[in-house]
Amino acid sequence: MLATVERPTVPVTVLTGYLGAGKTTLLNRILTHEHGQKVAVIVNEFGEVGIDNQLVVDADEEIFEMNNGCICCTVRGDLIRIIGNLMKRRDKFDHLVIETTGLADPAPVIQTFFMDDEVREQTHLDAVVTVVDAHHIERHWDAEEAAEQIAFADVIVLNKTDLVTEAELAALERRIRGMNALAKIYPARDAQVEMAALLGIRAFDLDNALRIDPDFLNETAHEHDESVRSIALVAAGAVDGERLGQWLGELLRERGADIFRLKGILNLAGEDRRVVFQGVHMLLDGRPERPWRPDETRKNELVFIGRNLDQMRLEESFQACLSPASSLG
Repeated sequence: MLATVERPTVPVTVLTGYLGAGKTTLLNRILTHEHGQKVAVIVNEFGEVGIDNQLVVDADEEIFEMNNGCICCTVRGDLIRIIGNLMKRRDKFDHLVIETTGLADPAPVIQTFFMDDEVREQTHLDAVVTVVDAHHIERHWDAEEAAEQIAFADVIVLNKTDLVTEAELAALERRIRGMNALAKIYPARDAQVEMAALLGIRAFDLDNALRIDPDFLNETAHEHDESVRSIALVAAGAVDGERLGQWLGELLRERGADIFRLKGILNLAGEDRRVVFQGVHMLLDGRPERPWRPDETRKNELVFIGRNLDQMRLEESFQACLSPASSLG
């Protein structure tokens, strides 16, 4: 009997950014760059008639457009259906890009890759890429969508840097870093970014994405009083699974709407493998990963990105999840 060969999942990039930031410019670069991959695209926007699709350059890649509403608010079912149809022709493309409207909250799009079993079996979320307009972002800080798009990002393309001074750019990078300590930031002009920084990077994979510096908050967290920020919890010892489940359940019920992203690697008591957590709002996914290596220090690293989060309260409540012999490092 022949063994079945499991096909690799298709990497998916969610491309987001506020109105006019340069998403379509970046998408065109992805489509025309000679990176050796065939890219399928789902373009989405408000309204019955698509406009963005007319701006996408003529390329060999397949373009699929969703109308009748935004992916993120009304037609997640359509997104699942279109991905399902694409998978029937998966031999025709290597990578899928989903471009959201400039007014989109990326969370429901991201959640699709957690919630639907068929989508999870056939695809994996490679990265959330957010394009930020360095010149105009100051006008949009009050727009909830702009802050959320930054908070959800794995990669931030800081576009139009030629229109700001070096001092303004440095201040902007510090502010963004305080909002999202995990994202990689690439300054750019005309959305010119190396494809190696965007495609096939597995930035949503914690093994590659989570590089926590326990001291990063000392540099950025108190330089501004913005509501959206990153908080890192680093604890030695082992976590009690039952206490952890109760804590996360209560936390997500109370504050889930304000927790945009949660990433973490935990040392669970009685488990020889690292336990990886990913969260988007009130949706949480946790599973054992690879075994702890003999040369690794077993510890717990959690990063919360969200609005109006209380670091001291999070630290104290997480400490209560540790096994009796453990304490915060």
